Amino acid sequence: MGAMQGFLAIIIVFIVIALPLIIIAGTILFGLKIIKGGSSPKDRKAQVDETRIIQEIYQGLSRMEERVEALETILIEREKGRKEKKNEEQI
Repeated sequence: MGAMQGFLAIIIVFIVIALPLIIIAGTILFGLKIIKGGSSPKDRKAQVDETRIIQEIYQGLSRMEERVEALETILIEREKGRKEKKNEEQI
């Protein structure tokens, strides 16, 4: 159970710290490209592709966050069940 809690802690840290940092960094880089301006059609297409990729990454990370939350719920419910079973055995 200790390894699962460690893994869960790593996932939570990633979601809470790394995900917002990735989004902020991507936004800043995207903003710098916009400010730089004067892009050629090739640059504009690359920018559209990069925007699409960033959106796909964000959506993927959002789905991962939902899955982690579901796993957390499962683990919490499982732990509650074990505690209840242990309490019943003691009675």
